[in-house]
Amino acid sequence: MYWLMGSLIVVAMMGVLAVADSVAMPLGSLLVDNAIAPALPLLLITLAITLMVLAQFNIPAVNSSSISQKSPSYLPCHPNRACRILNHTLVVALAMALVIGSALQAMISHQQAEMTEVTKPMRVQALVTIEGISDSVYDAATDSSYRQVATISHVSPLVSELTTQDLDTLTVSELDKDEGGDSKHRVLLNAYPKKSSNNSQLARLNHLQPGDQLFMSLTLAPLATSEQATNNPSGFDSYRWLRGRHIDGVANVLATSSPIVSASSSVLAPASHSYLQSFRTHIDQGRWQLRQYFYQDWAEQTTEAQQAKAVTLSLLTGDRSLINRDTKDLYQLAGISHLLAISGTHILFLAIMLAGAVILIFNRLCPLVYRYVPRWQVRWWVMIGAAFIYALFTGFDVPAARTAWMLLAIGVVRLTLLPISTMRVLLALAVLMAWQDPYVLWQAGYWLSFIAVALLLKYDDTSYKYAQSTVASHRTKAGNALVKRVWALSKRMFTLQFWLFITLLPITLLLFGKASLWGLLINLFAIGLFGWVIVPLNLLAGLCYLLSPVIANSIWALVIAIMAGLHEWITWLTSMPVLAKAWLYTPINMAILLMVLLSILPWLLPRGLVSRWLALPPLTLLMMTVYANQQSLMTIPTLYILPTGDRYVSAVLLQYPIVNDEAGKNNNSQSLATDQTKKNVSWMFLADHRPTTTRTVTSHLTADKLSMSLEQQLGSLSVDKLEGIVVQSASLTATLTTDHKRTVSNAAPSELLPMTVAQLNQRLPVSQYWQAGRSERWPKMQQAYQTGNHSKSVSTSAISAQRCEQGKSWQLATGGLSIEAMTGWSKIGDASVWDCTVAIDTHLPMRVLIYNVADPMRSLPATAQTLTPSVQSSPHHTQAASSRVILNADTHRRVWQMWSLLCVAEKTDKETRFDNVIWLGHSASDITADVLRQQSINKIMTYDEKALEVALALNTTVSSK
Repeated sequence: MYWLMGSLIVVAMMGVLAVADSVAMPLGSLLVDNAIAPALPLLLITLAITLMVLAQFNIPAVNSSSISQKSPSYLPCHPNRACRILNHTLVVALAMALVIGSALQAMISHQQAEMTEVTKPMRVQALVTIEGISDSVYDAATDSSYRQVATISHVSPLVSELTTQDLDTLTVSELDKDEGGDSKHRVLLNAYPKKSSNNSQLARLNHLQPGDQLFMSLTLAPLATSEQATNNPSGFDSYRWLRGRHIDGVANVLATSSPIVSASSSVLAPASHSYLQSFRTHIDQGRWQLRQYFYQDWAEQTTEAQQAKAVTLSLLTGDRSLINRDTKDLYQLAGISHLLAISGTHILFLAIMLAGAVILIFNRLCPLVYRYVPRWQVRWWVMIGAAFIYALFTGFDVPAARTAWMLLAIGVVRLTLLPISTMRVLLALAVLMAWQDPYVLWQAGYWLSFIAVALLLKYDDTSYKYAQSTVASHRTKAGNALVKRVWALSKRMFTLQFWLFITLLPITLLLFGKASLWGLLINLFAIGLFGWVIVPLNLLAGLCYLLSPVIANSIWALVIAIMAGLHEWITWLTSMPVLAKAWLYTPINMAILLMVLLSILPWLLPRGLVSRWLALPPLTLLMMTVYANQQSLMTIPTLYILPTGDRYVSAVLLQYPIVNDEAGKNNNSQSLATDQTKKNVSWMFLADHRPTTTRTVTSHLTADKLSMSLEQQLGSLSVDKLEGIVVQSASLTATLTTDHKRTVSNAAPSELLPMTVAQLNQRLPVSQYWQAGRSERWPKMQQAYQTGNHSKSVSTSAISAQRCEQGKSWQLATGGLSIEAMTGWSKIGDASVWDCTVAIDTHLPMRVLIYNVADPMRSLPATAQTLTPSVQSSPHHTQAASSRVILNADTHRRVWQMWSLLCVAEKTDKETRFDNVIWLGHSASDITADVLRQQSINKIMTYDEKALEVALALNTTVSSK
């Protein structure tokens, strides 16, 4: 019953948050303004305690006289049937009240978040108060951006650009103003390195301490439309992560004031700040000072030493701001990212160390204390204090908070002698944390932390029973005892790791979209190395830092050396070509997990209520039906618009299932059709849509990042082979650097897409490569890349580049799919006409989806501008093709001017009528209305989801299909 109630409460709160976030649910302010909002968690706790007390009366009492006769007989606690019915009715009513109250708590939390969120983009000037430490540091040399949670107030529209001197004057003038009635927002500050801006001014952001206040000019954006949420190629759900941290919007820093006012001396510090908030600010300032201590002489150190130092700091304080993207990717590939988080291992180890030291002092100096307070209580109180202080020092994230509260709860259970198991304490704590903050259910750390601890408790209980049953069989000679003990320990470690890997695999795939197979191997020794060597030494150095920094530096030097060696070893191990396929991609979504939960529901209900084994066949059939329906979606020809992290760089994946190709069914080559009935044809199209005639922001995207994100997205779509890659932009026009140190990380901007192709070609088979422009430069670039990355490459396979120019075509053997280049004239000396627009013709209707990396099954159709073509299809034409999608890639108006001069007459002679013609390009395209009419366009879609201005002059309507 306990597990069923806990599951219903969590599912109800998650459902309310999901529905309220996706559907407009108007509610009156009575829920927030009324006293029920802060009192509702206490009311829920009271109802839960009452429910547990009433549930105890349903437990049958054992007749002691019958026990002596060795015949079980049970006496009910309520001999009166009416009392028992009333008791069951109250239990059901309280259970329903708990579920409804939990849903109401989630609704109130959502409404409170809606009241303070940023609703529209705007440029403002505001007073900024720094909260905690930054998530990353500003470093123009490594292209590292600054991210910091802050509260903004005194918000006013930005009429004109403000300099530092203007902000200084504004700060002084605003100090005397009344703060009453001022709205506040909790935002994520972002500052990106730009070559054209004053990096020295933005670099001063690294010196902002928790609690500091200053004026800034900012560009605010809502979370739903921010760059982090809409164009995130990593698969991480940034929107829910930010909402889980109670972020109301995203703010890009334009300019800052020069004086930084400390919170301790600021007259703007609110008087309503509690002592707990002030204590939290002082702890955060201590974290910031320790980071600055590690950040000394940072630029003078090698990258390997920097990252070893950064991981050491992360293991001590949970501060990951100094860890770069490559190191994070390395830990993800190795499957040990969880070791970077401050978890129960760190907190328990420090608490045990301090408790042991205090007990040792009391034993030597003041043993009389034990006359008044038992020894275990002294140890417990010290552990509680150390756990909460260290949890606050590490940011009080969910794993750290869970450990501290678990220590307190288990101690209370022991102190009061309540018959409550540790597993039920864990469940109660998970529900209490959800009641206190419903948005914690959107944090991955919440699920991984509680589920992992529950699995460890279950495994420990099972292994203990097994050990008790076999303890007599291990009484052997002393010579074999050590060998068997080591073997048993190794076997138990492997079994535990395998148990955790398998049981956490579904939730890991749901939260992150992928799982590393390396984790099963590397965690076998990494957990022991971190838990018994690195973490203890790191904590010891942290304690010594308070007394003697010299001693701490010596210990940290040892830890950093160990970390550097570990990084080098993991890099070598994960780069082995034989074991390169380390990622597991599976389209796990909430529906599949709900089916799994439904299948184990008979085991959650009271024994005897539902037959457990008889419930498995229909539930298994239901799961198979849901999975089959989801797989049937893959039989529709689809164009996926993949997120790249740059609004001007597009990546499109074409998946065409041959099993649905009617032409293939009628083809005389039956062997060919039979061989291809279970295959999909996949093409990828890459383009850079930055217009050559307009000045745009320089891209911070690198070939390394783009290739890694594309590889992940292809894996999540179960694409293990590409028939071809088409680079539609003339990317090889710049002077080619052919030094042997050329890598994907230092490629020139003009080489972004070709270097991405070179990287993808090393990861999965690619049959064809079409390159717009002068593709003769490709062999030298590929050779330079393979030479510079020989040690890291999975293979040394080479692929030749074919010119993507007007008239080039490819057709499927069954005839149902064809690809043709409409533009591109590389023989002309003008690079502005080299861009290659591609037309995809199919016999089947094709859908265009914006790929949702976090949840592929929820990918939505692209927004379309529908227009009526000037030329209608002839009613008696007999053309085979029925659908066309034009992938536009022009960066200059001369491309379509050349097409109008050379190709319109040819198009008229052999014109094919299509039932549906879709134009897919960028809103910055220079295409004209005449060209759209000549191509008989029905729908216009854009990669950046913005309207094409030239189409507004036509008779268009906006739709989402």
